[in-house]
Order: sequence, then C-alpha cells, then structure tokens
Amino acid sequence: MEIDKEIKISKFEDNYHKLTVNLTYTSGWLTNISREKFEEYNLTGQQFNILRILRGQYPNACTVNLLKERMLDKMSDASRIVDRLIQKGMVSRCTNKADRRAVDIRISEHGLETLSKLDNAFKPKDFLSANLTEEEAGQLSDLLDKMRG
Repeated sequence: MEIDKEIKISKFEDNYHKLTVNLTYTSGWLTNISREKFEEYNLTGQQFNILRILRGQYPNACTVNLLKERMLDKMSDASRIVDRLIQKGMVSRCTNKADRRAVDIRISEHGLETLSKLDNAFKPKDFLSANLTEEEAGQLSDLLDKMRG
C-alpha cells in the first residue's frame, strides 16, 4: 500500500518529504517484524546485532569499542547489551592478553546455536519477496546507499 494511504495523509511538501516519512514508517515496519522473531529467542534487535558481529569475528574475540563501531544502532549502550548477553550465556567476557586493562568479548556455543536457529527461522527473503523481486531489492539497497552518499 502506498505511504499516503497507509498513514492517511493527502499531501506531502515534496518527494523528499514523502521519502523521509516512508523510510521512517518502513523502518518501524521492519523493526516490528524482526522484534516478533527475536522475542521467540529471548533477544532484542540490538542483542541480535551484537551476536552477529561476534559470530563474524569468531573464533576471535573483540572489544566493546569494536562492537560500538559496527553496531547498526549507534545510540545503543553496547556494554549493557553485552552484560545481558552474558547473563543469557550467549557471550563471555575475558581479559585481553595483550592489554590487561582491555576486556574481550567472545560468542559462546549457546550464542552460536541460537543464531543458527534464527538463521533458519528468520529470512528477510521470506517476507520481502512477496512484494519485491531479488533485482528490485538490490536496486532499492543501491539507492539507499546512494542516498547516504
């Protein structure tokens, strides 16, 4: 459904305004779909993001600063998110061998298993392919990259 009908607005200032509203609305839509899946695994979107970053580093550990740099939501409190994942047994914290003041974070087997289950249960293609072809998804992604310059 078109954004103006979806949110019941009859007029936008211009297409830039319409795009901004549409991106904000669509971001919320994607967040809600993701949230439902993540909740089945007792995770938040930010925790999922941290686990994915750690899995990409595995078997190496990484610092909280590296997590902060790579997180999708730059306003997130990575330290607090890591603490919650430690409580859930999905990551571990250990002292950095090169710098004893630094702390390393590593994904656990439980974290890897959870991500593996989520990979099978939650594929964006499953809900996006109903309205977008693979080519259109690529074009849209390219346009978003272009927009951010």
